[in-house]
Amino acid sequence: MESNQEGAGEKFFREFGKKFDQFIVEAKDASTRVEADLKVKFEELKVAGEKLKSEVENKERWKEVEASLKKAGDELNNAIKAAFKKS
Repeated sequence: MESNQEGAGEKFFREFGKKFDQFIVEAKDASTRVEADLKVKFEELKVAGEKLKSEVENKERWKEVEASLKKAGDELNNAIKAAFKKS
């Protein structure tokens, strides 16, 4: 009669093995999802970094334009003063 019945330990370890196998499968799935999420976030950060770099370059360019316009304005102001200077 005992040959037909599983021992309590054997049954426990068989069930434990099944649950452990299921856990491993779920862990692999979670790992794949996390990896995909991280790739998406990485790409978003790359795009944001490029956008920020572009904005900084544009800002530097506009600083140059502003400086050139200020210089031109100063020269025009000097020319007007020289033209209408009372002798």
